Amino acid sequence: MDRAQIVHQNFLDRVKSGQLPPGRDPAGPLEAAEGVATYRAQVLSRALDLTSRAMQKAGEGFYTIGSSGHEGMAAVARALRPTDMAFLHYRDAAFQIARADQVPGQQITWDMLLSFACSAEDPTSGGRHKVLGSKALMIPPQTSTIASHLPKAVGAAYSIGAARRHRPEHQLLPDDAIVMCSFGDASANHSTAQGAINTAGWTSVQSTPLPLLFVCEDNGIGISVKTPKGWIEASMAGRPGIKYFKADGLDIYDAYRVAQEAAEYVRTRRKPAFLHLRTVRLYGHAGADVPTTYLSKAEVEADEANDPLLHSVRLLGQAGALTPDAALKIYNDTRARVERVRGEAVTRPHLKTADDVAASLIPPKRACAASNGPSAEARAAVFGSDLRAMEEPQPMSRLINWALTDLMLEHGEIVMMGEDVGRKGGVYGVSQKLQQRFGPDRVIDTLLDEQSILGLAIGMGHNGFVPIPEIQFLAYLHNAEDQLRGEAATLPFFSNGQFANPMVVRIAGLGYQKGFGGHFHNDNSLAVLRDIPGLVIACPSDGAEAAMMLRECVRLAREEQRVVVFVEPIALYPMRDLHAAKDGGWMRNYPAPDQRIALGEVGVHGDGSDLAIVTYGNGRYLSTQAQADLAEQGVKARIIDLRWLAPLPTEALLAATEGCKHVLIVDECRITGSQSEALMALFAEQGKVPAARIAASDCFIATGPAYGATLPSKDSIAEAALTLVKGAS
Repeated sequence: MDRAQIVHQNFLDRVKSGQLPPGRDPAGPLEAAEGVATYRAQVLSRALDLTSRAMQKAGEGFYTIGSSGHEGMAAVARALRPTDMAFLHYRDAAFQIARADQVPGQQITWDMLLSFACSAEDPTSGGRHKVLGSKALMIPPQTSTIASHLPKAVGAAYSIGAARRHRPEHQLLPDDAIVMCSFGDASANHSTAQGAINTAGWTSVQSTPLPLLFVCEDNGIGISVKTPKGWIEASMAGRPGIKYFKADGLDIYDAYRVAQEAAEYVRTRRKPAFLHLRTVRLYGHAGADVPTTYLSKAEVEADEANDPLLHSVRLLGQAGALTPDAALKIYNDTRARVERVRGEAVTRPHLKTADDVAASLIPPKRACAASNGPSAEARAAVFGSDLRAMEEPQPMSRLINWALTDLMLEHGEIVMMGEDVGRKGGVYGVSQKLQQRFGPDRVIDTLLDEQSILGLAIGMGHNGFVPIPEIQFLAYLHNAEDQLRGEAATLPFFSNGQFANPMVVRIAGLGYQKGFGGHFHNDNSLAVLRDIPGLVIACPSDGAEAAMMLRECVRLAREEQRVVVFVEPIALYPMRDLHAAKDGGWMRNYPAPDQRIALGEVGVHGDGSDLAIVTYGNGRYLSTQAQADLAEQGVKARIIDLRWLAPLPTEALLAATEGCKHVLIVDECRITGSQSEALMALFAEQGKVPAARIAASDCFIATGPAYGATLPSKDSIAEAALTLVKGAS
């Protein structure tokens, strides 16, 4: 008999015999009817755990990680409002069930069994995963196992106060809502959790409203590694800016009372709190886990003797709310009902094709209020003397700044955030004056933590804002890439398009800085972004195109709810000259605010048919220099600027290279894992023209005179072009 069946039989035997575990008497504000309803939610969670295991053994279910031992979260749910957004630990089925009881019209048993069966009719993920979540219950689904949902919970909590000050058109959360996020004691040690908790405290001590309730479900173990006794309380009770609460999750009266106190504190003070909830873990970590391989039998049996359902039967009996016989009947009736519903749920259809699975990668479009753009008066008031400067060509950094200004004037829901973006105006001055123009509410100087910066953006996107977070350097993204890969980009996929977190992530990156920083500030690899499904990656090459592409990126986020990464080539920020000193050949005039470059629209520069140079970013600048040298050699070339690196604009690219005899790909990223690999494959599959590539070496970038030694140059591009054209002619 496996441990699940042992726990089940133990419950039946001990309730019948009256051998219930000892504990405190019931005390607190939990009324009899609420107590019984909480117990029913606990029992349904347990029944679903047992059934999910049976489904997996029968080939009807495909993944099990149970909530048994954590049923006390049903009491936490009852202490909150169903409009309080909840980011749940994967053991929180009881929370979702109890919340469903607070919202009319829910069929939680049916819905969860459809999820277990991976049915295409599952109302949460559409059959893509067994995942907790519900639009109606304000529970965004996620697959986090390492507390990577905590940074976005901080962002969502921050957004509630921000929405009071600047109403976004698509605001979702009420003004008096709070945000709850739950996680396990083992996950509390993860850097992501620690960063989020630190950010919450850092924000709170500055008296910034942050109505956030952390709930740590402490069962004392993470898979097979024990949490040191007293560790959570010792490490969390004294956090500055965060009030600590402690409750017994085995006691629904205590859990409800303390959770209610914690929620009231958060709701009225608008400050974060930490609820430390004692739980036990039953059955082991997940379906195939055997806890007796790493715990003694005595330890396993001790947890089983503390089954929270047994405690609930005792407490409800002592309170006069429910007799043990009635409690046993609820348990047996619930088990039978779940089995009956299972019989129907497993017959429902599944996803079948790749198109079926991918259908929710891209979130649905949403209707947005029409805008004619900022008025002339508003622009004059904000831009001041910059309006006169717009009459003259300017470098990229200034044109991006003006584009951000126009966009923030037009769309009040745009919020920028990042390290040094406000008062300093960014490391390279790209966000200069924006905080003075729009205030610290909309241009937020954050602490130094990329996970928290992206989490703030994701959470604010949940509540109708259009965030524009900045990652100061491309190399710094690696500290936080899972916030894009595992959280932001997966949300539409796992919610079947019901939730989205639109944003435009600005990243200063790529190489060619002549005297600054080495590989920390010159990172020429976009591979970590290119393989994230559904992500849009934009990379401009001159200032005018940067402004027009940024407007399209904001439109994609605002209207199509996309997650977009806007990679800004640092070396081109100040670039003025092209062929000779003071020729001003790379400065551009600021394009009118209504001008955009659409997603997938490539740039074509020149009409030569001998050679098409396919490139982007710094590559376009260098290729333009090489283009002039090639013309002197009798090679007529055109330059195709990709602009959009993902999704790759294949149709536009093939149309732009039509009629060319050769194709040279110039890629400033490393030869392994770079865009050039996909481009070479594209042209090889077409098989129409000879293609070659030049890319950066598989090496980090040096500081000092050798800054460009590993990168394509004007001369190496020209040499590769001549070899391709004349060697094949």
